[in-house]
Amino acid sequence: MQPDLAALVGSRICHDLISPIGAIGNGVELLALTDGDTGAEMELISESVQNASARIRYLRIAYGAASEDQMVSRSEVLSILAATARSGRINYIWQIDGDQPRRLVRCALLMLQAIEASLPLGGDIQITKDGETWGMRGEGPRLAVDQALWDNLLSPQPGFRYTAAHVQFALLPGVLAEAGRALEFTHTADHLVARF
Repeated sequence: MQPDLAALVGSRICHDLISPIGAIGNGVELLALTDGDTGAEMELISESVQNASARIRYLRIAYGAASEDQMVSRSEVLSILAATARSGRINYIWQIDGDQPRRLVRCALLMLQAIEASLPLGGDIQITKDGETWGMRGEGPRLAVDQALWDNLLSPQPGFRYTAAHVQFALLPGVLAEAGRALEFTHTADHLVARF
């Protein structure tokens, strides 16, 4: 079986970038120990580093390779989502206990990005698990579902054109198939629900 080279490259890039960003964070911590008044600038730098690190960890799981036996801890997911939410418009409510297979967390993180695309003014996304079925419910002040993207996600059409902002829709069918999952999607005027 041919390895997913794009996923492997994505994993490598994210792996290589997380260390220098961590070093920047360590440098910021050392700077904080100095006697000078660093004020609001220091807070902004520290927050930016935390957000960048969270984004890279998010992308490493969502876009990176995932073997069958890899697991992701609940604390890792909560840490990533909390840091990502701190500087954004989305509030993530992860209600899944315990460590989970990386392939399924990968599906979930890509699905979160798909749901975020339908919440232009922000909102809440609740992530649950009922037996083996994962569920995500997104709601916000204004829902903007791009029906063509979701229809193509449910039934991929050859030649459908994606933008970089919607690459998660292009990747999800293959990632869900790799995890042995099928997608269900419904929406109303004020919320949307995805299950796999």
